[in-house]
Amino acid sequence: MPQQLLRDKAWARWTALVLLASAMFFAYIFVDVLSPLQEYLQSTKGWEPQAYGRFAGSETFLNVFVFFLIFAGIILDKMGVRFTAILSGAVMVVGSSINYYALTDWFVGSSMEHFMDNFVNLPDAWWNVTPFYKGMPASAKLSAIGFMIFGCGCEMAGITVSRGIVKWFEGKEMALAMGIEMAIARLGVAVVFLGSPAIAAFRDNISVSRPVAFSVLLLIIGLIGFIVYAFMDRTLEKEMGTNGEVKDDPFKVSDLKFIFSSKVFWLVALLCVLYYSAIFPFQKYANNMLQCNLGISAEAAGRVFFVFPLGAAVITPILGNFLDRKGKGATMLIWGAILMIICHLTFAFVLPATQSALVAYSAIVLLGISFSLVPASLWPSVPKLVDNRLLGSAYAVIFWIQNIGLYAFPMIIGAVLGATNKGVENPLEYNYTVPMLVFASLGGLALILGIALKALDAKKHYGLELPNITNEKAQEAEMEAFDA
Repeated sequence: MPQQLLRDKAWARWTALVLLASAMFFAYIFVDVLSPLQEYLQSTKGWEPQAYGRFAGSETFLNVFVFFLIFAGIILDKMGVRFTAILSGAVMVVGSSINYYALTDWFVGSSMEHFMDNFVNLPDAWWNVTPFYKGMPASAKLSAIGFMIFGCGCEMAGITVSRGIVKWFEGKEMALAMGIEMAIARLGVAVVFLGSPAIAAFRDNISVSRPVAFSVLLLIIGLIGFIVYAFMDRTLEKEMGTNGEVKDDPFKVSDLKFIFSSKVFWLVALLCVLYYSAIFPFQKYANNMLQCNLGISAEAAGRVFFVFPLGAAVITPILGNFLDRKGKGATMLIWGAILMIICHLTFAFVLPATQSALVAYSAIVLLGISFSLVPASLWPSVPKLVDNRLLGSAYAVIFWIQNIGLYAFPMIIGAVLGATNKGVENPLEYNYTVPMLVFASLGGLALILGIALKALDAKKHYGLELPNITNEKAQEAEMEAFDA
């Protein structure tokens, strides 16, 4: 009888998941802690919409243009989950602390503010892809620097957590675990849209640095969680008979060719960037789109959109559990793309014609279901396509490609919105038909790739349609059928 490992004990692997998921929950809170405070940032710090937009996009800048995510994947495969988890937590704390300092009264009038006033004053031209431009407030510049450092740690943490879940749940409830982790992280988005304005306006004393300080404290707690996880991970490694996380056939940088030459890997990576580019950039414009189509306030629009992350958080673990026990991962990807197309077409045509809150809620519920179907099936599928020693790099490459879309499409949608609303000065009168069609077209391309992925899986037998929970008799029968 094989020795029972720590991960074979339910309490241990679920404790490991809680530690990993909590850190991502705190990270997601910091990602959007300033999103509901754009009005306060403009009135108290002088951040015009352009400065706010440059700050918001800065999170992915180093990951995209300095290829930090690729390096993060290599670090993960070379150094292991423990080291990379603690490193990512520390980087997030450093970046968020810089962001916090830039928004405090201590920064005002300091030598650092004077330095930032003269830092990277590039022309506001099409070729300037940096977050900085001449005339950008010093606090926005330094905040952007902190945010891009935080973004490096956050994305590194994302791939590390995915790798850690695979390590503890492979052959068990892996999709359910990933679904729960994603659900907990998405609750951070829901919490911050309700909590951040309340903390910023506490006792009618407006301070945008106050909620940032609170989220920095949460990130420190997340770092402590990563350290506790490291002790559990070390115990597991000792039980597995390995020294640290070094393997008999260790990762080499040259092994990246096996990732880049894989057709099925590119299908998954491109599907990921198309799908997420129709989700996260949409979140940046959803409030204003709802205001324009329903004639409601920003607060009311936020309450309508609140259904999206909350619904996704509830549904994702359920779908993950279904995937673990029944499979059908490729099919779930296809249905997720279909629902997303329906949602964005509804926002493009039906909502402007009806101006119905019921239609808006229905479309957002569909988007929440879609956003549960795709991540719940996408991320647990990667270990079926890539050798375990390359898993960290595989997740890193996918996240890097995804970050390209997340960096580019907010700017693309902004340009499309401006081009299709020339002469419109009132931001509550924008026509969002064409931007929504752009999002729907991304869903259409994702659908095509999903169908191609399912067809390739049927031909090559990657197991995307099979359950994740190991069933030896079922696997033997499946292999006999393949051999026949």
